[in-house]
Amino acid sequence: MNLVESLNRQLERNPNIPDLQPGDTVRVHARIVEGDRERVQVFQGTVIRVRGGGAGANFTVRRIAAHGIGVERTFPLYSPRVEKVEVTRRAKVRRARLYFLRQRRGKAARLKEKRTR
Repeated sequence: MNLVESLNRQLERNPNIPDLQPGDTVRVHARIVEGDRERVQVFQGTVIRVRGGGAGANFTVRRIAAHGIGVERTFPLYSPRVEKVEVTRRAKVRRARLYFLRQRRGKAARLKEKRTR
């Protein structure tokens, strides 16, 4: 048996991370270590990609920081550093990678909200 396959079988997904899709607006609670202290930092933004299955699965969140600068962070799905993920809204998108949002500013970067029953 392959080492990677055996690792994938052992992994258990964090129950505090829901099924994510591109276009979701999420609040990611990540543990940050500063020196000898540890704290939880919240990163809120839009999921622009969700990658792969197995141990290397991750998702990328993009937000607009101060002075209109775009910031992207990639979080591993199976990392113990990701405490929880809250989905605040879901958007209707037609592609899996939302890289086109990098060129959009302001109202042009809005996504249409997905209506649920």
